[in-house]
Amino acid sequence: MRQTNVNDRIIDGERVAASNFGGPGPAVMAAGTLTGDGVVNNSGESLGEIKEIMIDVRSGKIAYAVLSFGGFLGMGDKLFAIPWHALQLDPTEKQFILNVSPEHLKNAPGFDKDHWPSMANEQWARDIHSYYSEPPYWN
Repeated sequence: MRQTNVNDRIIDGERVAASNFGGPGPAVMAAGTLTGDGVVNNSGESLGEIKEIMIDVRSGKIAYAVLSFGGFLGMGDKLFAIPWHALQLDPTEKQFILNVSPEHLKNAPGFDKDHWPSMANEQWARDIHSYYSEPPYWN
């Protein structure tokens, strides 16, 4: 049995050895290193890629990841604000896991690159969190 260290951390319910934290990630990472990462569901189906990480400047919390889905070569992509806690980082594969089907994502409230919603609007934010069955990040 492996000895635990007081500096070990619990990430997504699993103990991660302190020796794995010699540099950035997976517990603390630069947002820019996450943009462009793929997103898959639990079945391994591709759901797109992370385009932006949105930060609530007042609280300092990550609010959303903006996911691009459905286009071809960057044309016709639809963007989705995904509540940050709906995503699980898979640092080994350098991707995120979002537990939804492609059909659920296709039916999600989305937007295009030229018409972003007001992400500071509380009702919009509650609707997004509700769609993904996530509690609001500010609670």
